[in-house]
Amino acid sequence: MEAKIGAQLLHRTTRSVTSTVTGTAYFERCVPILDQINELEGVIQARQSELAGPIRICAPASFGSNELVEALNIFKQTNPRVAIDLQLSDQRVSIVEDGFDMAIRFGDLEDSTLIARKLSNMKVVVFSSPEYLEKHGQPKHPDALATHNCLIFSSSVDPSHWKFKKGRRDFVVGIKGTLRSNSPLAIVNMALANLGIGRVPIYLVEQYIKSGELKVLFEEFQTGDFALNAIYPPSRHLTSRIRALIDHLVVHFAKKNYA
Repeated sequence: MEAKIGAQLLHRTTRSVTSTVTGTAYFERCVPILDQINELEGVIQARQSELAGPIRICAPASFGSNELVEALNIFKQTNPRVAIDLQLSDQRVSIVEDGFDMAIRFGDLEDSTLIARKLSNMKVVVFSSPEYLEKHGQPKHPDALATHNCLIFSSSVDPSHWKFKKGRRDFVVGIKGTLRSNSPLAIVNMALANLGIGRVPIYLVEQYIKSGELKVLFEEFQTGDFALNAIYPPSRHLTSRIRALIDHLVVHFAKKNYA
């Protein structure tokens, strides 16, 4: 510090260290500055404890517009000063480059530079309408999908292959079809229109299964599940409002029966 300001601040001997006149003046002027810094930090911490400010989130369109909005509504009721900017897309976006604070995603984390916090496991089901099955026959084994029109979710990691498991045996079935979409909700609507056999997370079709409009296939097989994650960039300065929202989502989705 002495070298930086070009003045001697301390007298040094083998027995003691004392302040010079310049050093005393420097110290006396530093004290109120340090007090102001402490006060400013207190103000910031108080504001942070009130959870105020923006959070920009991206999420899949169908899940974000329904399940996530429900969770955000509960969060907003207790944190009215937090401003949520929710952007929905079934395409993968770059969280950092596109300026998002966090993202909600299904599946494994592909970008090792990001951090994922698991919110839930989402069961995946294979399904079709009773009308389609009556016309084309109901496949008894996943291998029989080769003779059916499968509705392909083009944004999945491997759209043309569906994973299955029975006991200890894992296997993959190649599928094909004349209809594909990057929207899982569109896949559901195609199935409701009797156009083929689809595969999506359970939350999208649960109501139609209960009503009988859609039927689950291969119930004796496990058709896999997706991890539902909150994704965010690594940062030691993750704001308290973002941490609080992620904690809320963990608790909220733990109560959901997606398995």
